[in-house]
Amino acid sequence: MKKVISLAAAAVLCLSLAGCGGKSESAGTTAAEGTQGQTETSPEAPPDYHISLKLSHIFSSDDLVTKTMETICNQIRERTDGAIDIQHYPQGQLASYKEGIEQVVNGAEFISVESPSYLGDYVADFKVLSGPMLVSSFEEYEYLLETDEVKNVFQQAEKQGIKVLSLGYAYGFRNLMTNQEITKPADLKGMKIRTPGSQIYVDTINNMGAAATPLAPSEINSAIEKGVIDGLENTLDSYVTNGNCEAAKNVALTRHLLGVCGAYINIDVWNDIPEYYRNIIEEEFTRGAEEMVKEAAAAETATRERLEKEMGVSFNEIDMDAFREAVAPVYRKMEGVTPELYDTLKEKLAAMPK
Repeated sequence: MKKVISLAAAAVLCLSLAGCGGKSESAGTTAAEGTQGQTETSPEAPPDYHISLKLSHIFSSDDLVTKTMETICNQIRERTDGAIDIQHYPQGQLASYKEGIEQVVNGAEFISVESPSYLGDYVADFKVLSGPMLVSSFEEYEYLLETDEVKNVFQQAEKQGIKVLSLGYAYGFRNLMTNQEITKPADLKGMKIRTPGSQIYVDTINNMGAAATPLAPSEINSAIEKGVIDGLENTLDSYVTNGNCEAAKNVALTRHLLGVCGAYINIDVWNDIPEYYRNIIEEEFTRGAEEMVKEAAAAETATRERLEKEMGVSFNEIDMDAFREAVAPVYRKMEGVTPELYDTLKEKLAAMPK
């Protein structure tokens, strides 16, 4: 689009010069330079426009999501010469979770970075995108975001006042950590697995065959040692950071839930931003998601190698089809979702080019 506008501007300039009978070499050079690439002072940039937006999430200062958002904010500020100033507030300094989404819906100049599950209150189909064992790789998730079905869910969100800038911030799969090899749902019978208190985690683990047992993170290791629980589920990164690899020495690669969040802004606030700046904002939020997924995948691989070589942790694959069948009822319990959406997305993934 930039190139088309630049060519049009060049053409107008040339006609103007011709009408005056002028042939200026320096003027011709300027017009030619305009077709080679825009700068931040390009005529496309609206004069005297400025907006300050607040971006909020709950991730800690050293988290990959936080680092990614900081880069995105800085890049946008630099590329727009400060016209778009996104102020970054991590660690729950401002409204987060459900309250963050409410800020967006209510029209605040605010960007909320949250799990898509929180959008399920406005468009129920987002619950499906947050469901268990929908994807088993980062590549599958990225592919899913480009399907017409998911794009339609985004369009439905806009009708509710929510513009999805990106839903691509995937930061890691959750797996089962115990002291025995788990390969099928029957292996979990009678086992108690620690989960967060959120219903999606509880429902997922219960349907996988275990008894979900919400506990504070600080209590996990002692609860395993005392036999109160038999293990936990978490990302590999948190498994190491929280020291749970000392108490549970086997990881079953269930990949039952993917940790992911999106960035959301009010649709009216979005539409009031000049198109030139909207293009830059979307480019940077998209690029940030792509880079973050690469880093997350590399970090997951490196963490596994460290756990195996340095910490004596064993890993095993599972019967994925058996577990997917076990968690299918979780989707049937989701209220208000398009009935065939889950099956349609699974069909899309089955047809994904390898």
